[in-house]
Amino acid sequence: MKRIKIAMFDSKPYDREYFERINANEKKFNFDIHYFAPHLTEDTAQLTKGFDAVCVFVNDIVTPEVASILVENRVKLLALRSAGFNNVDLRSVFQKIHVVRVPAYSPHAVAEHAVALMMALNRKTHRAYFRTRDNNFAISGLLGFDMYGKTIGIIGTGKIGKALAGIMKGFGMKVLAFDLYPDRNFESKEGIEYVDLEYLYRESDIISLHCPLTPENVHMINNDSISRLKKGVMIINTGRGKLINTRALIEGLKNHSVGSAGLDVYEEEGDFFFEDFSAEPIGDDVLARLMTFPNVIVTSHQAFFTREALESIVNTTLENVRLFFEDNELRNEICYKCAGGV
Repeated sequence: MKRIKIAMFDSKPYDREYFERINANEKKFNFDIHYFAPHLTEDTAQLTKGFDAVCVFVNDIVTPEVASILVENRVKLLALRSAGFNNVDLRSVFQKIHVVRVPAYSPHAVAEHAVALMMALNRKTHRAYFRTRDNNFAISGLLGFDMYGKTIGIIGTGKIGKALAGIMKGFGMKVLAFDLYPDRNFESKEGIEYVDLEYLYRESDIISLHCPLTPENVHMINNDSISRLKKGVMIINTGRGKLINTRALIEGLKNHSVGSAGLDVYEEEGDFFFEDFSAEPIGDDVLARLMTFPNVIVTSHQAFFTREALESIVNTTLENVRLFFEDNELRNEICYKCAGGV
C-alpha cells in the first residue's frame, strides 16, 4: 500500500522529535512526513505538490490564494495540529479539501499556564527573580494580594475554562463565568455562577479569556469594555490574541484602569512568536511598548507546551490522517457550515 505523504509546515525541533517517535509505530501510522521550517504561505504552498495531506499550526494562514494552490496540487486533507481554526479560510476549501483539527489535547496545560501568569503577576515573581540575581533582596514594590476570597471571571467554559474553574475553586476564589452556551450541570456541580458579561466585567478581580475567536468577539476587550471593568483588574489571555485590542490594553495600563496583564497570545504574533529575535530589535512598536510595562508578562504562545499535550497533539493529528485515508472517516472535521458558513 502506498505510504501517505504529509507536508508539515512551521515545524520546530520538538515537533519533529515527537512526530518521528510516534509515527514510528509501523502498525498504526508510519507515514512519509516531510518537515518544512517556514510557515505555509502563498510562496511555500508550492512545496505541497505530490503530498496527500498538509499539516499546519496556528500561524500558518490558509488564505484563499493558499487554498487555491493546495487544491491545484491535489491535497486531500488539511490537518491542523491545534484546536483553533481561525487561521483557515474555510470558505475557500469547502467541498475541495477536508479540514481536521485537534479539538482537545491537554486543557490542564493551558489552564495551569493561566494560573502561572496570575501568580507571577500578583506576587511579582518575575521582578523578584531579576532583583535577587543582582543581590537586591528588598521587597518594596512586590506587594501582592490574597487570591483567597477574590473573584475571577472566566470567559468561555469549554474544557480549558472548566479546568481553570476547578483550580480557582481550590484557591478559595468565587468563580463567575460567561459562555454563550452555559453548562448548568457544571454550574451546580462545581459551585460556579454563570452571569452576563456586564456583571462579570464589573465584579471580577481577575478576568481570564478562554473562548474561541469568532467574528463577533474580535477585540471584545477594547476601550469601551475596559471602562466597565473593576479598576485595577488583572487580565489573562491564553486564548487568541485578537480577543484583545492591544492599543486599548496599553491605554488601560497607562491610566491604571488595568492593574496587570498576562498574555500568552498577541493579535499580531504571527511574525514573532515561536521564533528567536534576541539579536535584533522588535519591529512591532505596539508589542515593544507592551513589553515595557513591569506589570505585564508576555509568553510566546507556550500555554499548551507540555509533554502530555505534545503527545496528545501528535497522536490525534496522525490518527486524523489515518482515519481519513484508511477508513474514510473524519472524526474531527471542521465543517464550514457548522462553523458559521452559509
